[in-house]
Amino acid sequence: MRSRAARVARREEETLCCCEYVNGRGERSHVAACFCDCEDLDDACDRFLKRDPQRPESLSKVAEVFQDRIRVPWLWGGARRVDLSIIPPLILLPVLLHIAALHFLLGVAVLTALPGLVLWYYYSTHRRKGRTLFFLSLALFSLGYVYYLFVTELFVSRVQTALVTAGLVFTLVALVLTKRDPGVVRPNPESVHSKIKYHAPLEDPNPVLNRGTQDAALTATDLAGTPERAELTESSRRNWCSVCEAARPPRAGHCGICGVCVLRLDHHCVWINSCVGQTNHRSFLLTLLLFLLTSLYGISLVLQSLCPEQHVFTALLYCPGVYDQYSSAICFTCAWYSSIVTGGLLHLLAVQAINISFNVTTREARSALRDKTARGAYWGLVVDPGVYSRGFCGNWAEFMTMEEDMNSRPLGQTDPV
Repeated sequence: MRSRAARVARREEETLCCCEYVNGRGERSHVAACFCDCEDLDDACDRFLKRDPQRPESLSKVAEVFQDRIRVPWLWGGARRVDLSIIPPLILLPVLLHIAALHFLLGVAVLTALPGLVLWYYYSTHRRKGRTLFFLSLALFSLGYVYYLFVTELFVSRVQTALVTAGLVFTLVALVLTKRDPGVVRPNPESVHSKIKYHAPLEDPNPVLNRGTQDAALTATDLAGTPERAELTESSRRNWCSVCEAARPPRAGHCGICGVCVLRLDHHCVWINSCVGQTNHRSFLLTLLLFLLTSLYGISLVLQSLCPEQHVFTALLYCPGVYDQYSSAICFTCAWYSSIVTGGLLHLLAVQAINISFNVTTREARSALRDKTARGAYWGLVVDPGVYSRGFCGNWAEFMTMEEDMNSRPLGQTDPV
């Protein structure tokens, strides 16, 4: 029955034109009918005109309708939905940067408030365990917009422009590699975990009365008959993920934002809207390194062009006459904005390098600090639980070869639990 429904839905998607889509109610609709036949919007407007109090769920329903109906035409499979979280960075970033370029005090106010707003939005969405494209949109649009101003407003040599362009391209390529599968744990049908169900005993364990099913529901009492089975029960419960219905190998973890278990889960990165795990951890580190090198080189070129008589570090703090022309002011503001972003990513890269040197993931370090099984040093940068460490060289060798070790295993084989 499910396969037939899936085939019908697939057939309907194939027959959709570029401007049609299937809405949340399962009905075919058109992008031109954006404000048509919206009962929730009509009810909200009617209550507003009559000065009646709005229902508690009215605004959320209207927002869901708008998110479902805002689409762009697509040649394959009908119109695609547009995530509204990608729109604010496209509007706010240019506006705030141009306001900051008007005066020095405005620049200080905007560049101080902007990181605060981003952090506030991060903690508000992270607390709700919700996925958002806001940070990925902000990162990509920041790269594109700053690069556009670099090319159009600055007069640098072609070699320098080519180097910045190459660095930007390599960064985007590494980002695409990082966005691939982080190492999601797949359920193994041959595993004993997939055959064990922990619940109360059945009223009648007779398999004949149980319609002849062969999957016996084993309870904790049944498995505790022997020491081996008791150990299997404890290990199964500890490593079994009830959400993904899969047995997690050692160092794997469940991401509540993505809703999947990931091999050697490090953390969920909002800037790439994905988890960082065993498969994409190296490319994530490469993305950080390429971006930092490109950003530092681009900032130095901007400051040398705007303040040729000043040292690079001095020019970032004092550049006389930079606000006399608006073109130089906007470039100087972008240099400061890039410096703030670069400083944050330098801290992230330092934490990643330290964790790799001690063979500990970000998730394990936080868990060790929370459970007080390890102490943090240097403001929490160094956390060494002493569980997986093989020495500095051994830890880095394991990190550089962990993806090859996973790919060399037979299909469906995982680490021993």
